[in-house]
Amino acid sequence: MHLLLPLLASLLFVCGLLFVKRVSQSSVRPEGVDQITLLFFVNLGTSGLMGLLYLFDGVLFESSAPTSSINWSLIWQPLIVAVLFMLGLIFTFTAVEVGDVSIATPVFGVKVVFVTCILALSSSDGIPPAIWGAALLASMGIALIQWTGQHHPKRIGVTIALALTAATCYATFDTLVQRWSPAWGSTRFLPAVFAMVAALTLLALPWVRWKRIPTRGNWKLMLPAVVLLALQAFCITLAVSVFGDAARLNVVYSLRGLWGVLLAYTAARIWGGSEADLTSKLLVMRLSGAGLLTLAVALAVLS
Repeated sequence: MHLLLPLLASLLFVCGLLFVKRVSQSSVRPEGVDQITLLFFVNLGTSGLMGLLYLFDGVLFESSAPTSSINWSLIWQPLIVAVLFMLGLIFTFTAVEVGDVSIATPVFGVKVVFVTCILALSSSDGIPPAIWGAALLASMGIALIQWTGQHHPKRIGVTIALALTAATCYATFDTLVQRWSPAWGSTRFLPAVFAMVAALTLLALPWVRWKRIPTRGNWKLMLPAVVLLALQAFCITLAVSVFGDAARLNVVYSLRGLWGVLLAYTAARIWGGSEADLTSKLLVMRLSGAGLLTLAVALAVLS
C-alpha cells in the first residue's frame, strides 16, 4: 500500500510541471512569472507542509522514531539534504523552462537507476549485472527521445542534461533521506530539512518579482503549480523517509515519464504549446523512449 504514495506523486508532479510551464517566463508568455519567484513559493509551500509533521512527533510513525534525544552534532545532515533538494528543483524548473515537458519528464525517470546504483555502490556486494542492463536501457530511451527532436538539437541536448542533473540531485536526496531519517525520526528529520530549505529560500527574497504575480491572472496558474508540487514532494519524501524502500518507490514514481508524454501532449492540444505540433511518428518515438525508461527502472528494482 505504501507504493500508492509515489504513484500519486508521479501524477501530481507532471500536473504541477504543466502549470509551471504555462506560468513561467518564455517567448510565448513574456509577462509570465520568472523562475526565482516560482522557486520561492514552491519551496515555502513544501516547507510549510513538511513542517506540519512535527506536530505529530511521537504520534505517527513511532517505529521510525529515535529512542533517544537528537544529537545536534548531526545537524549537518538535514543541511546537505536541503541543499540537494534546492538544486534538484532548480535544475527541474530550468529543464522545463528551456525544453518540452514531454522530453524532460521521461529523463527524470532515470533517477531510479541512479538511486539503485548509489545503494549498490555503497554496499559490499557491488552493482549487480542487471543494474548495468537497466542503465543501458535508460541510455537507449534517452537517445530515442533526443533523436525525435533533431529540429532543435541544442535545446533538446540542454534539456536532457539539465534533467539528468536534477535526477542525480534527487537520487542522492532520496538515498540520504532513507539512511539518515531513522536516527532522527521522520517527524523530526523532514521538518528540519525543510526548515533549512525555507531559510535558504528566503535568501532569494530580494529577487522575487512581486509585480508580475497578479499580471493577467498568473495566480490562477501559479497557485495550482505550488500546491501540486508541494503535495508531490510531501508524498514521495515521506514515503522514502518512513518506509525506506527507495528503489521500489522510485520505480513507481518513474511512471511520471509516461504521464509526462501523454499529459503534456493533451495539455498542449487544449491550451497550446510545442508538444501540440508533434507528428504521430514523433509522439510514438517519444512514447517508445519513455517505455524503455520504464523498463529500465523496472529491471533495476527487480534485480
